Amino acid sequence: MNDQNHLETQSIINMNLVQVPHITEYLPHLQKHTSPLEHNHFYHPSEGFYLSSSDVILRRTIFDTSDNNTLSSLAYHRAGPRKEILYDPQNVRAAIVTCGGLCPGLNTVIRELVVGLWEQYGVREIFGIKAGYRGFYSMEPVRLDVKMVHNWHKRGGTVLETSRGGFDLEKIVNAIEDHGFNQVYIIGGDGTLRGAVKIFNEIQRRKLYVGVAAIPKTVDNDVGIIDRSFGFQTAVEKAQQAISAAHVEAESAPNGIGLVKLMGRSTGHIALSATLSSRDVDCCLIPENEFYLEGEGGLFEFLGDRLKQNGHAVVVVAEGAGQDIIPRTDAQKQERDESGNPVFLDVGVWLKSELKSWWERDHKGELFTVKYIDPTYMIRAVTANATDNLYCTLLAHSAIHGIMAGYTGFVAGPINGNYAYIPMDEIAVTKNQVDTKDHNWAWVRSVTTQPDFERN
Repeated sequence: MNDQNHLETQSIINMNLVQVPHITEYLPHLQKHTSPLEHNHFYHPSEGFYLSSSDVILRRTIFDTSDNNTLSSLAYHRAGPRKEILYDPQNVRAAIVTCGGLCPGLNTVIRELVVGLWEQYGVREIFGIKAGYRGFYSMEPVRLDVKMVHNWHKRGGTVLETSRGGFDLEKIVNAIEDHGFNQVYIIGGDGTLRGAVKIFNEIQRRKLYVGVAAIPKTVDNDVGIIDRSFGFQTAVEKAQQAISAAHVEAESAPNGIGLVKLMGRSTGHIALSATLSSRDVDCCLIPENEFYLEGEGGLFEFLGDRLKQNGHAVVVVAEGAGQDIIPRTDAQKQERDESGNPVFLDVGVWLKSELKSWWERDHKGELFTVKYIDPTYMIRAVTANATDNLYCTLLAHSAIHGIMAGYTGFVAGPINGNYAYIPMDEIAVTKNQVDTKDHNWAWVRSVTTQPDFERN
């Protein structure tokens, strides 16, 4: 009977395989080589060690079998070593570049790219590009080896230096050609990834024997499709220290409020995860959930009640929250940073001022204090924790295996816990936003008991 019931619930899943660009699509006659891993004394390849194009990962893993519609899911090629590669390691000249803001784990990714290329594949021509995209055409590459990068994972920031902007497609691709690079590893966030797509497209148009891989870097965890971006877990861990300090400050003063601004321009993942991990937070404000200050169900009413009950409160706000209600001039509305993103006003400074004005107006003469903490640059600059360090290693090695196998124009990253190759142009336009209808956000509200900020 149990077997019969089991059979009745079986369903077929239609897989739609997402094709990753391959260098043979425009250079069909490249010579194949046996992977040096086959003879590497650190490895003992056995059955299942090497992957093929038929090894895939489903993007969707949760289904409702009571749905009579056909079940379907996108599928991606698994990341990992292939037995046949399309590069002779003796002829590889690899370039590594970091772009955009700092993030815990940058130096670990650089280190593991160098070590992976050197130790696994025997590559000896490895170069670092200084100061982001502009470094391709304005500075001399820095030769890298395993001895030089040995302790880089213990340092915050990026030893190669980074910058925003400086993207000149013609100059960058010309420099790649002039230096003879045939593998390019780009580490950066969404703006960097959009640039990487253009570089890949131009390389493809010129039919250059150059593979391009990107490793997504955004401490905000706002890159879509993949499970998470590196540095995120370290950021959540460090954010809790700021929340704990704000809690102590708030508890130590009559009607004290500790206000913490955390990173998150378009998504509130750090604020959400830090709130759930800390349990000291009374209200969490994120970009995906609009809020208002005055009136019934507003922030001031909630904090007033919380101060009456507990004598203190802690508020966590993501940097992108409330941007629509902060007054700004027409000129400020038009401002853009070097990456082309709108310039945000400081929601923490604004909220601190509004809180003081509210208390002075409605509770004149009563003691009140707001302690504002912005740990942004402290969090960005720290070394990665153990979990992120391991993650960075797996990302770097996945990217190397992919390029060696001939994949190009891709991003390496985990999907449902397994590493995959994802087309760069797809991931560059996909955002990972907090779903305020899911269980995690409901959990936040149950922990903080904050209002939903929906006006009746």
